[in-house]
Amino acid sequence: MIGEVLSLALTFVLFTQWGTSTFFVIDYVIFVLLLVASTAIGLNYAFTGGRQRTTQEFMCADRSMKCLPLSLSLMATLQSAVAIIGMPAEVYNNGTQFWFIGCSYILGLMIPAHIFIPVFYRLHLTSVYQVHICFKL
Repeated sequence: MIGEVLSLALTFVLFTQWGTSTFFVIDYVIFVLLLVASTAIGLNYAFTGGRQRTTQEFMCADRSMKCLPLSLSLMATLQSAVAIIGMPAEVYNNGTQFWFIGCSYILGLMIPAHIFIPVFYRLHLTSVYQVHICFKL
């Protein structure tokens, strides 16, 4: 996530300075480092796995995650790759009115965070689709 943000920021700076959209050496270096880091993390958890024995441990980290990793996970889930790539170009072309969408995210996420998520947590549900099973809707 941090590597993606750095790569996008550097690409945006280089694009605005030289007026070209081609990759430079620093872009390739950051891109390769991002791929290597992602692969290393995946391989590490693949080969040192076995810590997660149940679905509850795998899907919900046995409900023992602290606020920061959970927040970062939700943030990464909500941001699509298209939005991450397109956001700097959108702001560059059309100005900063795009940030009003960020404000609407904050307001739009308050309702689910304070109403729906606590209900799902108390019912020990890991997915919205389990509501159908739980209540036989």
